[in-house]
Amino acid sequence: MSERADGSSHAALSYAVVIPSVGRASLQRLLDTLAGQSTDTFRPAEVVVVDDRPSPSHPPLRPHVPAGVEWQPRVVVSGGRGPAAARNLGWQVTTAPWVAFLDDDVELPADWSAQLRRDLAGCDERTGASQARLRVPLPARRPTDWERNTSGLERALWATADMAYRRAALADVAGFDERFPRAYREDADLALRVRAAGWRLVRGERVTCHPVRPADDWVSVRVQAGNADDALMRRLHGPSWRRAADAHPGRFGVHLSTVLCATAALVAVGAGRSRTAALAASSWLALTAGFTAERLSPGPRPGEAGWAPEWRRMLLTSPVIPFAAVRARLAGEWRHRGGAQPWPLPVSAVLFDRDGTLVHDVPYNGDPSQVRVVDDAPAAIAALRRAGVKIGVISNQSGIGRGLVTTADVHAVNARIEAELGRFDTWQICPHTPEQRCSCRKPAPQLVRQAARELGVPVAECAVVGDIGTDVQAARAAGAQPVLVPTSVTLPDEVADAPVVVDRLSAAVDLLLRRARPARRGEPAAGAPR
Repeated sequence: MSERADGSSHAALSYAVVIPSVGRASLQRLLDTLAGQSTDTFRPAEVVVVDDRPSPSHPPLRPHVPAGVEWQPRVVVSGGRGPAAARNLGWQVTTAPWVAFLDDDVELPADWSAQLRRDLAGCDERTGASQARLRVPLPARRPTDWERNTSGLERALWATADMAYRRAALADVAGFDERFPRAYREDADLALRVRAAGWRLVRGERVTCHPVRPADDWVSVRVQAGNADDALMRRLHGPSWRRAADAHPGRFGVHLSTVLCATAALVAVGAGRSRTAALAASSWLALTAGFTAERLSPGPRPGEAGWAPEWRRMLLTSPVIPFAAVRARLAGEWRHRGGAQPWPLPVSAVLFDRDGTLVHDVPYNGDPSQVRVVDDAPAAIAALRRAGVKIGVISNQSGIGRGLVTTADVHAVNARIEAELGRFDTWQICPHTPEQRCSCRKPAPQLVRQAARELGVPVAECAVVGDIGTDVQAARAAGAQPVLVPTSVTLPDEVADAPVVVDRLSAAVDLLLRRARPARRGEPAAGAPR
């Protein structure tokens, strides 16, 4: 099997729907509206729900659609690394020429599919994406701060709440940048990179409803974490990125001034400078009062429905928001202080599964004489060494925990593998049985993270090559780049759910060596599914 085909044999307008989800109840409502389209002439080729919840203890998502609907949603698990990584997994496991990304809290009108067909039909061959027109229904009363913030989606460009991308455009730039961990800025970053690659982005005519999600009193403070992403955007796209992305200028400068005034007041108090402290404190109070009034003014007035809880929220959160915003921005600046490489990140290390990938699988093998390396393994490993790519092995060895082999037996087998293939830079072994519920056994990410730490390589610059689904899942959970090389024991569902699939070890290494250098302009990113 080679890397996934791009779906060129499908009709030109064939599309897949990809929905990242954290398990909101609104997901089922979205699927109901998708299943209830008034036209049955433009059905999705497939619908993929990406379960992006971080904890494996959650019961699996089981979305359903009414009987008689020809498609059924397929659920894949992304490891809880945010919507950018979830959307990447979603489009990579589909094959249609178009990918319609939908958020799990939107609702589709009955003629959405017919409108989508018209939008896509109007796209020429260099149009890389078509954006829907979002409608945020607001109450008859004056809207709250959170409701007004959500309504900003109606004016936002390139929001992936409903955005159809051409698969070729996604492959050209290797999809979403997974360093954006939240639903903020990852869509603008993708749009800028797609446009830089020579594609046009257009706004279609279809309309999608985006209801205001319920939120608690402190949601406005939590969303300030997005300021960290602004630091990454500046590193990637320069100081004028807001203008290039048609983004709102924001008010970070005012927040920074507010924090500096508060800090100056505290320092002056400590130094015994009462007049300076009073002046700085007055400035902080004036800025905070102005910000609070600015948030209160468009909202419910005293005596109107819901005014009391809204005023309480504004009075509680307005003094906190500047500090949360500045803290997040400083954290982002520090995290990316050395700059940021363009996406996709190069591969600096390749971590191999042992049994079934590097050597033919002998269950619970403790006998070095039974080691038989895969035919193309010597040449593949040698190619990585010549390229200066670090190599390691991550392997579940439950035979130790079961008492079938000893740790010394496993080390002896590993030594024989190194005698055949040369020295590896790291070995990471889990000796536990599944029943022991350890934190290191694949599909848990710990072996990948330990290997990256020992090699001194960021996890995102590691690739994991394996033959079964647990290898892919461990890579995704850690934030590494998975490549599946199926064998006779690989399950069909494991192949279907893997973002990159190749038919032999040497092909996996060839692909990863192409990823080890930046793609030339006009060349699809190495390893992008096509």
